[in-house]
Amino acid sequence: MDIKDELIERLIDLSFAEDIGDGDHTTLSSIPADAMGKNMLLIKEDGVLAGVDMAKRIFRRFDPSLQVEVLIEDGAEVKKGDIAMYVTGSVRSLLQTERLMLNVMQRMSGIATMTRRYVRQLEGTNTRVLDTRKTTPGMRIMEKEAVRIGGGTNHRIGLFDMILLKDNHVDFAGGIQKAIVRAQEYCKENGKDLKIEIEVRSLDELQLVLDLGGVHRIMFDNFSPEVTRKAVEMVAGRYETESSGGITFDTLRDYALCGVDFISVGALTHSVMGLDMSFKAVK
Repeated sequence: MDIKDELIERLIDLSFAEDIGDGDHTTLSSIPADAMGKNMLLIKEDGVLAGVDMAKRIFRRFDPSLQVEVLIEDGAEVKKGDIAMYVTGSVRSLLQTERLMLNVMQRMSGIATMTRRYVRQLEGTNTRVLDTRKTTPGMRIMEKEAVRIGGGTNHRIGLFDMILLKDNHVDFAGGIQKAIVRAQEYCKENGKDLKIEIEVRSLDELQLVLDLGGVHRIMFDNFSPEVTRKAVEMVAGRYETESSGGITFDTLRDYALCGVDFISVGALTHSVMGLDMSFKAVK
């Protein structure tokens, strides 16, 4: 099991422990143990569906005997009134898995819907939209998967799979070039094959990076579109480029037209609304 699968299984277990505790006494007291039923996942708002695979994992983790019939797959655009899946089995299991499944699917679908909107804003350019680490604690793997489903590109998962030297790292290290050299030496000494990205706050800092080299990507932090265009010209394709900081949906395309490879957008995950849906009994 890789780290992603392990984190997801741990989150599912924690979520059930949080929700059910020593028992769903409402369900246990009102529903016979042998009662069988069927529910449907009803979409109540237009958007992009995400979390179908996660829902299947949740059902399987709680009760492997539940039968899931998927009608609409992850990444599909859905309309109000669509039925995304049917789930058949123990009524007790259907009731106890309902909230966790909905919480995950509504959140993931909201993120995928938002991401699709940003991706479409970049159509006709070579720029890709990136997610960030501004995620719900414990749900990062799911939220980043939702970005991917929506057509976005995942940045690093966490602090362990890439070196990203930001302003505080640079300041504490004593400058741009010292931070880069230390990162390079660290990777060599510890046998780490990690990409190095460096954040720059000005064209002067960018020139220091270009003079030294040895990085994979350069992030332009809080640059205006005009300065971004100059920065892209200075890099001249030698390294990947990324714009970040203060970029809104309305200014997104302006930055893309400057020629940057990536634009990172925290709003994909930190301020998104869930997509409305419900899990209703089929009578």
